[in-house]
Amino acid sequence: MKRNNKKRHKKNTNSINKLSLFQKAEGKFSKKCPLSVKNAPIVDYKNVGLLKKYVSENGKIVSSKITSVSFNKQKKLTKEIKKAKILGLL
Repeated sequence: MKRNNKKRHKKNTNSINKLSLFQKAEGKFSKKCPLSVKNAPIVDYKNVGLLKKYVSENGKIVSSKITSVSFNKQKKLTKEIKKAKILGLL
């Protein structure tokens, strides 16, 4: 039997991936924590715009390996996201 040498085409998805928000153009992750630099936004449950960046479409918290957030900031971010979900802000 001969195989067909047709290449399979992937469906084009125009939706923005969560990974693409945090990756550099070369595809490598940045090492610096975006929440620890100068003039960084304050992590608070009332800052819904910031918290939405770190929550996936399914409502799960995005890993610190992907977002390159430091350990202490990730713990605080997780706590504030859970608080905002309980209050119905997210």
